[in-house]
Amino acid sequence: MCLIIFAWRPDHRLPLVLAANRDEFYARPSLPLAAWEDAPEICGGRDLEAGGTWLGVGAEGRFAALTNIRDPRQPPRGRSRGELPAQFLRGTQAPESFLRAAAQRADDYAGFNLLLGDRRQLWLLNSRVGQPQRLAPGLYGLSNADLDTPWPKVEKAKALLGECLIDPQVPSLLDLLHDDRQAEDAHLPDTGIGLQSERLLSSIFIATGTYGTRASSVLLVRADGSRQLVERSYGPYGAHLGEVSIDC
Repeated sequence: MCLIIFAWRPDHRLPLVLAANRDEFYARPSLPLAAWEDAPEICGGRDLEAGGTWLGVGAEGRFAALTNIRDPRQPPRGRSRGELPAQFLRGTQAPESFLRAAAQRADDYAGFNLLLGDRRQLWLLNSRVGQPQRLAPGLYGLSNADLDTPWPKVEKAKALLGECLIDPQVPSLLDLLHDDRQAEDAHLPDTGIGLQSERLLSSIFIATGTYGTRASSVLLVRADGSRQLVERSYGPYGAHLGEVSIDC
């Protein structure tokens, strides 16, 4: 994932409302949202290159999502970050204990943010910080830096999500994830990738011939524990490839 916006409201009729975009090279093989054949209690997309996932839900209300941390100076690492959410969803560890263990082996991976939760709590680990954080109720945005770093796409997406919270509906949440307007140069961050790339990556939705938003996901968690997970898939230049909705 490259953008996750979410409202965490444990005492609300919809404790978690989440919208997220996965940006990736189109050539990287993956499977769209589905129940996993080897673990049918897990629903999520799947990376066929390394076997992990970017967002998924599991048994007992378990939820996991991942973003990378943008830093062109970091050396390549041997392990895929996508295995971390998959390990959590397959297991039974509480979010806090899983993240404390993950922090001890964070150097095995390139930089990441790992967001985990269950029916009672929501936790985040930024691998650069190294200390798991339990999230209080609130509206949050997460891209390829620290939580709530005020990048234009994060600020815009949070504002749009806030407008949807009176009556969150899947179509409106998917629509906000499709905003392809780039930020003005004066508002761009400097993450060391050059101005042209900063412009390209500044929009909520990205569409080129080789790299872009591969999937937009919406997760609605209800107070009774039931969940709706929806994924809309895209190809090069933003071509709409299909949509999957699962109640789990």
